[in-house]
Amino acid sequence: MSNITVSICQSNYIPWRGYFDLIGFADYFVLYDSVQYTKNDWRNRNKIKTPNGAEWLTVACKTNSISQRIDETFIANSNWYIKHLKTIKSNYAKASAFKLVYEWLEEIYLNKISNLTKISDINKCLIVEICSFLNIQTTILSDSELELIEGKSEKLIHICNQLRADTYLSGPSAQDYLDLSLFNKNNIEVTWMDYRDYPPYSQQFGDFNPNLSIIDLLFNEGLNAKEFLKSKNHDKHSISSFR
Repeated sequence: MSNITVSICQSNYIPWRGYFDLIGFADYFVLYDSVQYTKNDWRNRNKIKTPNGAEWLTVACKTNSISQRIDETFIANSNWYIKHLKTIKSNYAKASAFKLVYEWLEEIYLNKISNLTKISDINKCLIVEICSFLNIQTTILSDSELELIEGKSEKLIHICNQLRADTYLSGPSAQDYLDLSLFNKNNIEVTWMDYRDYPPYSQQFGDFNPNLSIIDLLFNEGLNAKEFLKSKNHDKHSISSFR
């Protein structure tokens, strides 16, 4: 192993900036979408700022079974992206970086995700494109590209081993279920993402709200958005392909 960090997380729809720091601090980020889809969660929705406060942008999805996986979940309305673009435009038209960001985002919605039918694919495309905008150079994979085994901690360790990782960067909520002794036996150090104390940025419509989709930061700060990420100065290691 050669000083490689891996993060693993379910895909979210236009996630908040902490999600992109979880990506930015890793060498490989694995979208963990072979697990159960949860309704009314971050998988298919996120919040933007409006004159009336934070409001949801939701991609309606079909739920056929309680055991349905994220990567098996189809959208319910093929024209959902048109409504989302209209809502985004109406609420961010006066933001300082509106022209730059809206033209870029509109092209993604119209030409890259409009024909996608699964929420997992929509999320992955948007996450990859936003990482490019933020100059985050982490390699992003779907867990379907890797061999998976059973067991909560065992599955994560097996992913890390395939990517030759010696560090696993996790969100703090996983402290409730990760078996750290198993990671230790596999010579993988577990570190925890710290989501506290994010700096505020210029924002419309009243008091600052830190818990919004990353697009709020993009529209308000444009090309300066990465300066408001904790991973802004993180240098990537030189890594080779795991294949």
